[in-house]
Amino acid sequence: MIAPPVTSAPLFSIVVPVYKPRRAYLTAMIDSVRNQDFPDWELICVDDAAGEDAVVTGILSAAAAADSRVRLVTRTVNGGIVAATNDGIGIARGQFIALVDHDDVLAPTALSRVADTIAAVPDADVLYTDEAHLGEDNHPVSPFHKPDFSPERLRSHMYIGHLGVYRRSLIETIGGFREGYDGSQDYDLALRATEQARRVVHIPQALYYWRIHEESVSHRSDNSAVFDAAKRAIADHLDRIGMVGTVEQTHPVGVYRVRRPVQDEPLVSIVIPTRGGSAEVRGRQRVMVTEAVRSVIANSTYTNIEFIVVFDDPTPASVLADLAEIGGDRMHLVRWSAPFNFSAKINRGAVHAKGEYLLMLNDDVEVISPDWLETMLSLAQQEGVGMVGPMLYFEDGTIQHGGHVYTGGGPGHIAFGWNPGSTGPFAGLIIDREVSGVTGACALMPTALFNEIGGMSTTLPVNFNDVDLCLKVTTAGHRILWTPHAELFHFESKTRVAGVVQEELDSLLLRWGSKLEADPYWRFGADEHRQ
Repeated sequence: MIAPPVTSAPLFSIVVPVYKPRRAYLTAMIDSVRNQDFPDWELICVDDAAGEDAVVTGILSAAAAADSRVRLVTRTVNGGIVAATNDGIGIARGQFIALVDHDDVLAPTALSRVADTIAAVPDADVLYTDEAHLGEDNHPVSPFHKPDFSPERLRSHMYIGHLGVYRRSLIETIGGFREGYDGSQDYDLALRATEQARRVVHIPQALYYWRIHEESVSHRSDNSAVFDAAKRAIADHLDRIGMVGTVEQTHPVGVYRVRRPVQDEPLVSIVIPTRGGSAEVRGRQRVMVTEAVRSVIANSTYTNIEFIVVFDDPTPASVLADLAEIGGDRMHLVRWSAPFNFSAKINRGAVHAKGEYLLMLNDDVEVISPDWLETMLSLAQQEGVGMVGPMLYFEDGTIQHGGHVYTGGGPGHIAFGWNPGSTGPFAGLIIDREVSGVTGACALMPTALFNEIGGMSTTLPVNFNDVDLCLKVTTAGHRILWTPHAELFHFESKTRVAGVVQEELDSLLLRWGSKLEADPYWRFGADEHRQ
C-alpha cells in the first residue's frame, strides 16, 4: 500500500473505497470534497481495483498530486469493501471518520455543518445527516428526512445511511468494519457504534447525494446475500444488548422485523369508556362496545386480560347485561354519572385496574391481527419504552393512524386517509419505530407509569388528552413506539360527534407549545399527514 504522509491531523478523514466506478462519478465525488467550504479534511481513496483500471488509477493519482489533502492507498489484491475501508481507516488521522461511496456527492456545506454540530455537541460520537437521491440530471431528488436517533427504527432498517460520521476512537474501539458483512457492513457498523456512543446526533439537512444506478448495490441481482448479512448484523446486535428476539425480513427492499416473545404473560387491563351507543358499520347496526369486546375475545390469541368498561348512566341495561355475559369474570362494569370526560373516565377505569399493563381502548374498534396484544406487549416490555400504539384503519380500509406527529404548532395523525398497503416514505409505515405519540383510541402502557405521571388530564375532556399524556410520557424520559404489526379497525366518530374545542387546543399549546413545533421522528410535509 502507498500512503503519502500528512503533516497535521485534520478534523475529518473522508474514507472512500474505490472499485470500478464510472469515471465521471468518481471525478464528481472528488470534486465535491475539494469544493467543501470547510478546509480541515483529508480524503483517503483506497484503490481496490488491483490495477485493473488504469484510468481510475490515473484519476486518483492526479487528484492526490493536485491536492495534498487527497491521499491514495493502492491495494495489490482486491479485498472487497470491508477490507478496503478498513485500510483507509487504518491510516486516517482525523478525529472523525466520514464514510462516502465512490459514486456519490457531498453538498458543499456538508463538512461545515457537521463541524458546527460537533462544536455545539462536543460529546457526539456518531453523527448523520439527511440525504437525497441524485437524479440523472445530477440534481438531488427524493430527500429522505430522517428521524432523530431512533433505535427501534434502526433495528428495522438502515435509516442512518449517509452521511455517516463516526468518532475515530469509537471506530477503533469497536474494531472497524467486520468481515463477512459485505453489502451491509455499514449497517453492522452503525448498530455497533450506536450501542456504545455517548451521543448520536442527527443533522436535519440533506447534505449527501446518493447516486442510484444499475451498478449500485441496491440494484444488484445478488441482494439476498446483502439482506442475509443485515439479518445477521441485527441478530448480533440483539445478542450484544441482551434482547431476546428473532429477525425476519418483511419487505424486498431490506426491511426487517424483530419478533420478540412476551415475558411472563402479564395481566392487561383493557379500559373502555362507553355510553353503550349503536351505529351502522358495514351496512348493519351494531352496539359498538359489545362488538368491540366480542372482537377482542374472539380475535385475540392473548388471553390474560380483564375488561374495565366505564359506562355512562344512559347506557342501556341490555348492553350492560350483554357485556357481563360476553366478558364473564373478566368483565368489570364501572358507572360514570358525571358529564362526559374521556380523560376522567380512563382515570376512573385505571383505579380499578389490576393488570401490570393498561390498555386504553375506544369502544368503536375491531381487532384485525390476532397477535396484536402480544406484538404491543413485547414492545412495551423493552427497556425505556413507556407506551405503544398500533396501526388503525377506517371502516373502508384506509389508514386512520400511523402514529402521532407534532409539528407546525399542532398534533396530527401520520398517514391519515392513506390507502391500505402504503409503505410510507422510506418504509415508515411498515416498520416498528419511535414516534412522538400515539392515539388514545388504542394505547398500551405500564400501569405504574400511568399512575406515576398522573394519568390523563381532566382539563382536556374531549380532545388532545392523548397528546398531553404522550408528552408527559416522553418528558419523563420514556420512548413511545408505533407498530404496523398490530392492526385494528377504528370506526372513528361513530359514537359521538367529532369536533375540536378551541379552549382545549389553547390549553394544549399553552402547556406544550414548544414541543409541537418540529417533530423529531416524522419530518415529511404537511400534505403527508392530517390532523
